[in-house]
Amino acid sequence: MQKTLEVMGMVCPFPLIEAKNAIEEINSGDELVINFDCTQATESIPRWAAEAGHTVTNFEQLDVAAWTITVKKK
Repeated sequence: MQKTLEVMGMVCPFPLIEAKNAIEEINSGDELVINFDCTQATESIPRWAAEAGHTVTNFEQLDVAAWTITVKKK
């Protein structure tokens, strides 16, 4: 299953906080797609995922200041 989290327009650290909350609501093996435009989150979200043991399955830049990252829950 896949859940999408839209946090465009949120300033850091809110995209990361929202991602941490959202990942708690999905099952192990499911994916959380996070769409964001906060530059700091390009580092903080992948770092959090790695530290928490989750897997980043996709990470791409959508626009000049917009990214999407997919985190698979451990």
